[in-house]
Amino acid sequence: MPLQQRRQVLFVQGAGPDAHDGWDDKLADSLQRALGDDYAVLYPRMPEEADPHYTAWKAVLVEAFNDLSDGAVVAGHSIGGTILIHTLAEQAPTARLGGLFLIAAPYIGTEGWPSDEIAPDADLARRLPAGVPVFLYQGTADRTVPVDHLALYARALPQAATRRLEGRDHQLDTDLSEVARDIRALAG
Repeated sequence: MPLQQRRQVLFVQGAGPDAHDGWDDKLADSLQRALGDDYAVLYPRMPEEADPHYTAWKAVLVEAFNDLSDGAVVAGHSIGGTILIHTLAEQAPTARLGGLFLIAAPYIGTEGWPSDEIAPDADLARRLPAGVPVFLYQGTADRTVPVDHLALYARALPQAATRRLEGRDHQLDTDLSEVARDIRALAG
C-alpha cells in the first residue's frame, strides 16, 4: 500500500545514550510489525537524546505534527511520551488525531518526577485536543519509571484507558502488541 494511503503512527523515542538506534528502534519495529502494512510508523530522531530538553524536542514534534493526516495516531515512550503529551497540551496539530498512546511515561507533578523544563499541569486533560482517545501502558517490572506513575496519569486523565502489564520492563519486553491491538481497535 502506498505510504500516503497508510494510517500514520508518529512514535516518539525515549531518552538516553543511543536510545533511537539502540533501544527504541526495537519498539518502533515491534509496533510496525504488529500493525502491518496498513500503517506507517514514523520515527523521528530527537535531538540530544542523551540529555533531552523540552523546547528542542517540542520543536521537532511540532514540525512532525505538520506532516500528519487526519486520523493519525501519536505515541511516545518514556520521556518522549511525557514531552509528547505536554506538547499536545500546548500546541496541538491541525490534523484531527485518532489517538494518544503513552508507554512507560514519567508523570511530571505532585508525587511524580520534578522537572526544570516542564511545568506540572493540573488541567492536562482539559488542554489536550478534544475527543482524542488516550491510552496508558506501564510494566510492573519497570525499574526506570515506577509503576505508580500509571495511577498518577490515570488520575490526571480520567478519560484514559490504562494497561498495567504484569512483569513487563521499561521497554515492555520489546513487545508493543497491546499498543498495536488498541490502535487497530480505534480504527475499527
